[in-house]
Amino acid sequence: MQILIVGPAHPLRGGIAALNERLAAALQSEGHTVEILSFAYQYPDFLFPGTSQFSNDEPPANLHIHTELHSLHPLNWWRIGKKYAAQKYDLAVFRFWLPLMAPCLGTVAHILRRSGVPVIAITDNIIPHEKRMGDAALTRYFLQACDAFLVMSKSVMDDLRRFEPVKPAIYAPHPLYDSYGEAIDKQQARRQLGLQADAHYVLFFGLIRAYKGLDILLAAMADRRLQARNVQLIIAGEPYEDLAKYQQQIAQLQLESRVRTHWHFVPQEEVAAYFCAADIVAQPYKTATQSGVTQIAYHFNRPILVTDVGGLSEIVPHGKVGYVTAISPQAVADALVDFYDNMREQQFVENIAEEKKKYEWPYFTAQLLGLLSAQKIDERLDS
Repeated sequence: MQILIVGPAHPLRGGIAALNERLAAALQSEGHTVEILSFAYQYPDFLFPGTSQFSNDEPPANLHIHTELHSLHPLNWWRIGKKYAAQKYDLAVFRFWLPLMAPCLGTVAHILRRSGVPVIAITDNIIPHEKRMGDAALTRYFLQACDAFLVMSKSVMDDLRRFEPVKPAIYAPHPLYDSYGEAIDKQQARRQLGLQADAHYVLFFGLIRAYKGLDILLAAMADRRLQARNVQLIIAGEPYEDLAKYQQQIAQLQLESRVRTHWHFVPQEEVAAYFCAADIVAQPYKTATQSGVTQIAYHFNRPILVTDVGGLSEIVPHGKVGYVTAISPQAVADALVDFYDNMREQQFVENIAEEKKKYEWPYFTAQLLGLLSAQKIDERLDS
C-alpha cells in the first residue's frame, strides 16, 4: 500500500517522532511504500518548555520525511491537505497527542478523508496530562475527522469512548523502542558515564515534567534503608519545568552524594549507556497513559518500577519483570529494598526476555492495518 504517516519526525526530536520513524521503517519492511508528513513549525517557542525542538542526530536512513506542516497557519493546513489528498494514498495514519495540534491535524485529516483516503489515528492521549480550557472541543474536532483509532493503553480507550462510542477502535500496546542500538555490558556503560563500578543504580529517564513524579522518587531515595545499601539515582532528561525545586529537594534531603544529574536531552547514541548502567528503571508517575520509557527498558532488558496509574501496570507484570507500586515514596522505597535485598535483577531480566515478545513490531502493524477491514470503514468507502 501507499501509506502516509502524519506527525513529528526528524529533525524534530522526542518519543513521538522516534515512534513515527520506527513505524515507517516497520511498514516499509513489510513491503509498503511509506512517507511521513511532519512539521516545519511545530510549537511556538513561548509554549515550548525545553531548550530545543530539534535533534542533532543524523536523519534516519531510507525514510521519506516531508517537513511542511505549520501547526498555527490555517492556509498551510488547506494547501497541504489538498496537496496530499491528490496523491491518493491507500491509508493515512495520524498521531494525536495534544489538543493544540487538533486544528492543524484535524483539517488535514478532514481533507484527506473527503478525498477517499481512510484515516486512522494513533491516539497517545485523548485527555492531556496538563489540561486547558477548550481541550474537549479541539479533541472532538480531530476525532470527527478519523475513521478508526488505535490506542496504546486501555485508559486511553476509555477516554476515547467518551468522545467516539461507535467508530472502530483497537488496543495495541506501545511497541518496543528498539532503535537505540544493542545493549552493552553494565560495567562498560558505567565507565562511559563515569559511575561507580560497585554501586546500585536506579534510573529516572526522560523529560522532567511534574506528572512524572521525580519528587516522589527523590523522597524515596531518602529512605535510610536505601542509603545503607548504597543505592544511587541517575536522573537523565531535560527539565520541562522549574529545575530549582528538584535541586532544592535534593539539597534538603541531603542526597547530593547519591544523585547523579544529567539535566539535558539524551541524544540517541547515549541512550544505551544510561539504561545498561542501571539495575532498574523507575517511573513513579502521578498520571499516565502509556510510556515509551518502559519500552526502551524492555529493549535493553532492564527491570522496571512503575506506579499503578493509567496503562503502566498493563505492561509491567508485578513481581515478574518489576514492580507496580502505590504513588508514594514509602511504596517505591519498599519495592527497591525488596529488589536489592532479594537480588531480583537476574530473575526479572530472564522474564523480560519472554515478556517483551508481546511488544514486537509485527503485532503492532498487524493491529493497525487490521483496522482497514473494519466494517464501518468499508461501509464509508463503498457509499
